[in-house]
Amino acid sequence: MSKETWLVLLIIAAVVVVLLLLIVVFLRKRITIAIALIREGSKAVGDIKSTVAFPIFPWALVCCVIALGVVVLMYLLSIGESSFSVVNLQNDTSCRCENNVYTENYQACDPEVFAQRCRDISTGLACRAASCHFHGIESPRYVPYMHIVNVVGFFWAIFFIQGVSDMMLASTFSTWYWTFKKRDLPFFTLTEGIFRTIRYHLGTVAFGALIITIVRIIRLMLEYIDQKLKKFDNPFTRCVLCLCKCCFLCLENFLKFINKNAYIMCAVHGNNFCKSARDAFSLLMRNIVRVVVLDKVTDFIFFLSKLLISIGVGIAVYYLLQWTYVYEVTGGEHLHYNYVPAIILSIATYLITTIFFNVYSMAVDTLFLCFLEDCERNDGSAEKPYFMSRNLMKILGKRNKID
Repeated sequence: MSKETWLVLLIIAAVVVVLLLLIVVFLRKRITIAIALIREGSKAVGDIKSTVAFPIFPWALVCCVIALGVVVLMYLLSIGESSFSVVNLQNDTSCRCENNVYTENYQACDPEVFAQRCRDISTGLACRAASCHFHGIESPRYVPYMHIVNVVGFFWAIFFIQGVSDMMLASTFSTWYWTFKKRDLPFFTLTEGIFRTIRYHLGTVAFGALIITIVRIIRLMLEYIDQKLKKFDNPFTRCVLCLCKCCFLCLENFLKFINKNAYIMCAVHGNNFCKSARDAFSLLMRNIVRVVVLDKVTDFIFFLSKLLISIGVGIAVYYLLQWTYVYEVTGGEHLHYNYVPAIILSIATYLITTIFFNVYSMAVDTLFLCFLEDCERNDGSAEKPYFMSRNLMKILGKRNKID
């Protein structure tokens, strides 16, 4: 690369660094609040330790739904009668069928009838080339509709389980936040959150899951149409479909964001889905800068945490496989590619940590909405004290008059 190219890259890098520094300087207070909320989330998880093991149960249910969906798919694919057709009959000149039962290629046939009636005229044995070949399974007309029901039910069940999990955690962490004295926190906080969700909020979660399912089905339909139109190679149509797919992908992600915050507001106030979604959206829009900063800071910190854990496991596995003890246990045989199991375990570790870090993510999101509600509804007086921690009050320059 020439000196001019390096100079341009250096200038671009310098501009990016300056912009990042300016962003950090101007948003330093909001970044400090975001970091404080992450610490509060860690405290909440530490006080309610059962939430750490909680993701195991939704994950197991999701695995059951996936297994059930695959089993139902296999059963649906097997519904119908096997169809057979004659192949290579006209190419096999020595093959003759009694009473001209089969005279043309691709004619429907019965394997047993073909074996009895069709013979090689020179040897009297089975035909050499011609055969009654399996063509496929003819399914009844209702089977495609059953596939649609299976797909819709599969996605709805997945989103429903995820929503119930989020609602239970939101109910748990909101209880932690709105408990003024943390020593008065109920011992079975998570159990109470699970009970409240099952008793009062399953309909809310079911409705939210249905909305996401509809958008996901539309995306699948667009993918199907795109695959069918590839053979026509129409640039305009492909461009329109690509734009539609991008729009619905953004819509699905936006609705997931709204659903998650609606579940939190529902867990806090107990309102229906529509009112909870409207209240959550209004609250977030009034604090949009804080929302963006918190979202980016938490995403960055959680990503680094998961990445460091995964890399650490991969490095440990790589050097463990080179250990002398492992060499002796395996009978003096070394692996030729130590990095392969290390990479596989690193990926598996990243996926597992993602499942468990979702608890911390839900804790931060729940505490953030509770924090915004606390700031707007309370003023620190004896009648309306702040429920936020002393650290957050110190950052915001607030205090309770009863302190």
